[in-house]
Amino acid sequence: MFYHFENRVGWMNDPNGLVWFKGEYHAFFQHYPHAPRWGQMHWGHATSKDLIHWEEHDIALFPDQKYENDGGCFSGSAIVKDDRLYLFYTSVSHEMQQTQSVAWTDDGVTFTKYEGNPIIAKSPLGDNKDFRDPKVFKFGNEYRMIVGAGIYNIAKLLLFRSEDLLNWEYIGELMSDGRFGGVAECPDLFQLEDKWIMMFSSVKALPHRVCFAIGDFDGTTFTPEMPLKNVHGQMVPGDDPFFPIETGPDFYAPQTFEDPEGRRILIAWMFNWSRQAAAGQTHVGAFTIPRQLDLNIRDELIMFPVEEACGLLKKESTFVSYERGMLRVAFEGRTILERPFAQEPDIQVLEDVGVVEIFINGGRENITTYIC
Repeated sequence: MFYHFENRVGWMNDPNGLVWFKGEYHAFFQHYPHAPRWGQMHWGHATSKDLIHWEEHDIALFPDQKYENDGGCFSGSAIVKDDRLYLFYTSVSHEMQQTQSVAWTDDGVTFTKYEGNPIIAKSPLGDNKDFRDPKVFKFGNEYRMIVGAGIYNIAKLLLFRSEDLLNWEYIGELMSDGRFGGVAECPDLFQLEDKWIMMFSSVKALPHRVCFAIGDFDGTTFTPEMPLKNVHGQMVPGDDPFFPIETGPDFYAPQTFEDPEGRRILIAWMFNWSRQAAAGQTHVGAFTIPRQLDLNIRDELIMFPVEEACGLLKKESTFVSYERGMLRVAFEGRTILERPFAQEPDIQVLEDVGVVEIFINGGRENITTYIC
């Protein structure tokens, strides 16, 4: 691929640790370097100066500790404190199952795991089977960590606080909802203007698998707003705070970060769990193009390629057509996706080798397809 980062060899999935550090964009990712399939997880590492051209580096985190001797190093996030880059990740072992650990680097090249790992060894739910994907962010003079979790087939988001990034105290459940299956994955919580956005990935097959909600966060509780819906020509509050922006089949595990310009940028994994590598394929998965998140004048969340990528967009595509009320994405005569639209939407398309990303009505809806 030319514009979408993909690893050289092996398997890649969730983007992790997205951050600006030492004058570069850093992106880490779940990685199995030995085959184009899921395996014991490592953290791959890539950097970019412009969010378009990426350089892959040596593996940042290897599953070389006892507390990682099963699944390895699962997903997580990054934060800079006192010119040091901290990587938070889920460590998976036979003995403790899923726990939260931390590593750091001062130069972006050499990574050191904390001798006190795991920093959170037990889930407050009493079951470590589904307790993963820590997202850490600054809140006032403290730090917060959201961890995806689940028990008794109820997806949950758990909230922790810390003053030093190493010692963590449980605050409580940020969300608990059985509609999203047994576990919520890859959570995020961030501020846009005067609103807070909650985001997570659902393991359950829903009309949307990446869920967004707009609301308020006071450091302890997230209070969602009900988005408006059209009922007989009138806009009234709906009954579900969670809504889709991305409706394509190959968009999962997004993560966001703030860059030096104050932009909130999102990157997601472009693939899905129902797929397998084709015969002879040496690597699997890719990143979406980095996308900027904003609120429009109606306080709707929109997602559109960063300015650096806008020159790659096209108004027409051989992969995309609109006829008789249906938007169709097709490849070599095979329909990848069909969606009804009452009238032809404004679309902009970013094509790459094996990838099509469609941005509808200025980013109010997007469709991501990994077509090969």
